[in-house]
Amino acid sequence: MKKIYVLDTNVLLQDPHAIFSFEDNEIVIPAVVLEEIDSKKRYMDEIGRNSRYFSRILDQYRMKGKLHEGVQLETGGTLRIELNHKSFLKLQETFIEKTNDNRIIAVALNLQEEEQEKGNPRPVILVSKDALVRVKADALGIPAEDFLSDQVVQYSKSYSGSIEIRERKETIDLFYSQHKLALKQLQQNRKLFPHEFVILRDELGSSASAIGKVGVDGKSIHPLKFSEDHVWGVKPRNVQQKMAFELLLNDHIPLVTLTGKAGTGKTLLSLAAGLLKIEDEHKYQKLLVARPVVPMGKDIGYLPGEKEEKLRPWMQPIFDNLEYLFSTKKPGDLDRILAGLGSTIQVEALTYIRGRSIPEQFIIIDEAQNLTKHEVKTIITRVGEGSKIVLMGDPEQIDHPYLDESNNGLTYVVEKMKEQGISGHIRLEKGERSPLAQLAAQLL
Repeated sequence: MKKIYVLDTNVLLQDPHAIFSFEDNEIVIPAVVLEEIDSKKRYMDEIGRNSRYFSRILDQYRMKGKLHEGVQLETGGTLRIELNHKSFLKLQETFIEKTNDNRIIAVALNLQEEEQEKGNPRPVILVSKDALVRVKADALGIPAEDFLSDQVVQYSKSYSGSIEIRERKETIDLFYSQHKLALKQLQQNRKLFPHEFVILRDELGSSASAIGKVGVDGKSIHPLKFSEDHVWGVKPRNVQQKMAFELLLNDHIPLVTLTGKAGTGKTLLSLAAGLLKIEDEHKYQKLLVARPVVPMGKDIGYLPGEKEEKLRPWMQPIFDNLEYLFSTKKPGDLDRILAGLGSTIQVEALTYIRGRSIPEQFIIIDEAQNLTKHEVKTIITRVGEGSKIVLMGDPEQIDHPYLDESNNGLTYVVEKMKEQGISGHIRLEKGERSPLAQLAAQLL
């Protein structure tokens, strides 16, 4: 049976192509949704871009027929702007205020009552990214759903970049003696991806173990190559940090993604690896460190001073890590060091990255979980010849109003690129900032 889907504004602002995700059913957009989308079109961020994009989609279908009567979609369904079911009488006994959310719910309620008077009523379903809108709809007997088509995967089920396998001790010994092991020799059936880390442990419980990494061909595992004790004074404190250095120091992996809770060392490890490649090995010409001003593209002109002074509050976490790496003791020491290094280290806001081409640079993008799919695509497509880019963040700490752990740009890149030989990923599990920080990340 065909259904009627009433879409909330946040669905269309998150994904302007959402109307094509409901197969051959009827899509209803309340008039108040158009008003809300119109109010966002002047924003100079992803929300504004999506509102303008969806407006153009509607204008294209306006040429095919009257939107308030319904027009045919390529998916077989229909799209209709609802003008006649905005009465608030049925709703005002429960929810008094005429907020935009309540007006959208009223449209769904009135459509549902109209359908129930028919001999073969169609289900009316309200689709919203707002949990409270879904709760209100449910209280009124209106089926409500989250919009899930934009979700990549739940973070807890996403690709972690490593796997632990119980093996015979003979197989582990063979790996040490041959420095190589074919995947077909392992006692597991799950497909392993290029640059995925494999922890081999004795199935009988002895202390025998080994760590390897799947080769770029995805057919064998090899020992770790980059096992330096220190990288710019930073020593890996756990196995995941050792794996992170393996990816960060490998010049043949131009895309690295790191995820993990606060305090797991993502930023510090990346900066240490970047400084080694820039200052010691001279592999890249410049270290570019950037993070989004949340939301990305938001005007930072209200802060006093020049651009560098405006950026300082947003970039302070980066400077904190640089102070640790350069072992600065007094205020102003870091600024003098960075000035002495010239332009080899550049700290930037992602607001300024669009339109650039960035060759032969070690690029670090912090807080990438606050990027949308479109924004992260924009950033990666800026990477020029001979550059390496590191995306890192905690998908469980998102400040963007329309993103969550399952549809943000960082999770999207991890899942889409896991089968590619040019990328590597590792999820850092253990916090190393301090016992207090680790406990807070787990309990609070």
